[in-house]
Amino acid sequence: MSKGIISSFNAFKEMFGDSEFFKEDSPRMNALSSYFERGGVISVSKKDKGWPKLIYPSIARIREQKKELEGIKKKFEEKKSNWEKKKKDAENYHAVHNLKKLTSPLYWKHKAKCLTDKEYKNDADLVKLPAHLVSDPKWTPMVKMFVNDIEYRKQLTETVENSVVYKDNKKVARYADELQDFRKDVSSKEITLLIKKLESTDALLAALSLLESWAKE
Repeated sequence: MSKGIISSFNAFKEMFGDSEFFKEDSPRMNALSSYFERGGVISVSKKDKGWPKLIYPSIARIREQKKELEGIKKKFEEKKSNWEKKKKDAENYHAVHNLKKLTSPLYWKHKAKCLTDKEYKNDADLVKLPAHLVSDPKWTPMVKMFVNDIEYRKQLTETVENSVVYKDNKKVARYADELQDFRKDVSSKEITLLIKKLESTDALLAALSLLESWAKE
């Protein structure tokens, strides 16, 4: 006799709590509980002995659900991989650009001017020119203008010296540090979230596999 739709572990317990199989701490029981927690529903037919027969979900439906979950899991894994790359890029940002700067003629022009032009060096020190980031397209135009255009350099120096924005910390490149810290923080949070989603997905896949074996009985 079919027991209709059962949508919670408590409802299942009310129907079969007195059965011998219910007293066993079996993986199937844990899987069923996990399946209900994630919104699953079942329909069963009572047997004279042992576990009832699983009517719904059918084997075909369980396999369909597993296939859907595998697709979701793959997307979670791809997103996790992308965020891990972003985090690694942020962690290695300064090390990478400290190496790349050595191949930049603009960087060496800046260094030469620091050695030969005291006024230039004072301006570069005051604004904390991020010359070490010269290979980053985000900073290349600013460094290039600072090195080659004295009017731009003096305007930037005056802005850093007098602006309220730079009052507590006169560092033009401070944004670069804060941006990488922000990227690392966001990446870490996203990775943690995706790990939890993957763990939940794996748990549901394991539960469905146990339900599939039950459906075959």
